[in-house]
Amino acid sequence: MKILFIGGTGNLSTACAARLQQRGDDVTLLTRGRAPVPRGFRSVKADRGDVTALRTLAPEVVVNFLGYEPSDLAPHREAFAGRIRQYIFISTAAVYVKPPTALPITEREPLGNPFWDYAQKKQACEEWLRAHPDFPVTIVRPSHTYGPRWFPNIVASASYTLAARLLAGQALFLWEHDNPWTLTAASDFAVGLAGLVGNEAAIGEAFHITSDETLTWPEIYAETAAALGAPPPNIVRMPLDWLCERFPQLAGPLKGDKANPAVFDNAKIKRFVPGFACQTPFRDGIRESVAWAKTHPADVAVHAEYNALYDVVAAAWRAS
Repeated sequence: MKILFIGGTGNLSTACAARLQQRGDDVTLLTRGRAPVPRGFRSVKADRGDVTALRTLAPEVVVNFLGYEPSDLAPHREAFAGRIRQYIFISTAAVYVKPPTALPITEREPLGNPFWDYAQKKQACEEWLRAHPDFPVTIVRPSHTYGPRWFPNIVASASYTLAARLLAGQALFLWEHDNPWTLTAASDFAVGLAGLVGNEAAIGEAFHITSDETLTWPEIYAETAAALGAPPPNIVRMPLDWLCERFPQLAGPLKGDKANPAVFDNAKIKRFVPGFACQTPFRDGIRESVAWAKTHPADVAVHAEYNALYDVVAAAWRAS
């Protein structure tokens, strides 16, 4: 099957491309050329909104990892409507109402995140796609995913920042309550996505694809510290409202996502993709991240802005 990825160099898309190639699909990555393309993949360097460039391609299935506004999607419909079997839009489980109305969360949970503009824009994309039934759409909603280069945390996972702070015994901040949270290895997510690619029964449907394992944030940090050989996490607790009022840039990601219970019912994806199950517990997955970091020291980086945010928040709370 000929598959075009809009994107293909990120944490999630890299794992999905590898899974599809492994099963024998012909995968092409459309990128802007700013990040290296994984070895063994054909790539096309073009803007994802360039209709003329898109029309030169002839995929059977398009998977879009980079749609953030309805205006991002319109060129794809213009270029591919009537020419492809399926268009898979990667949305987010953050589109569900927060806090959730019931647990575990199913695809029947109402949409409408009142706190986070990222989720609101993804919902607008979903609604735009559903308003064009001539376009064969499948919607996929990942929750918090991670891969070998990622150390999941509440600020930003795509760096070594959390690991470095744990090793140094530096302060981490959390709100006053514990909530169950779901982390999904990108390689596990890729199995579910691959089962939807080319699956005609999935057209017109929406799915979340997550692990069935849940942990609290203190447990996530403790497991990460153990994998690193670091001391127990130095966690500073503070009220969620204070945290979001004092640092409004955190309100969306926290009140709109990570400070809420995230427990998912994956019965639907398992029904459409028989045999699907996440095989990687976080205990094993985070050790893969640590092993990768140890063998790729030149590629491990602490993000200065995120690292400073941890210090500023902790200092502000002490001062208050």
